[in-house]
Amino acid sequence: MYAPVPKVWIGRATNRMQWVAAVAGAACMALGITIAVESPWTSGVTALLMAVIGCVAAGLLVLFGTLAFVHVEVKVDDEAMEVRCGHIGVPRRRILLAHVVDADYIPRVTPHEWGGWGYRWRPDKGKAVIVRRGEALVLRLDDGRTFTVTVDDAEFGVRVIRERLQPVTPPEPTSA
Repeated sequence: MYAPVPKVWIGRATNRMQWVAAVAGAACMALGITIAVESPWTSGVTALLMAVIGCVAAGLLVLFGTLAFVHVEVKVDDEAMEVRCGHIGVPRRRILLAHVVDADYIPRVTPHEWGGWGYRWRPDKGKAVIVRRGEALVLRLDDGRTFTVTVDDAEFGVRVIRERLQPVTPPEPTSA
């Protein structure tokens, strides 16, 4: 027997391996700061500034780029599916269910087939939010595009979306 479909379904997925990359980004930033503070500045200001700015900028890119995709949250209500990434919910994608033709469950998606982790676009596959390998739900949109997101319990999420896509038939009028 199926569990009843909730009014709002929330699914999440987490990739703890992204924390390793975040630590590497923080280490790169720390290296840039250490160079700036402890360098005797005898080798030339331009070279030193380039090293410091390069380390800090690369560290920030890696740190915030990975933290944005440590986890994902998918929320489905009566109107839309909303995908929020990372701790501050950015990037965010909201897809109205009125634009969804169908939803499919995929038992195994890998970051490799999408070109890595993150918000992805491939001409042959559409757009996706990939935070880990594993199950995913795929929305087929009315304009022919698709949107894939890796999320735990994706199969139940597909069931929730499909139930909301079924047209509601109005009750037949009764004659008095």
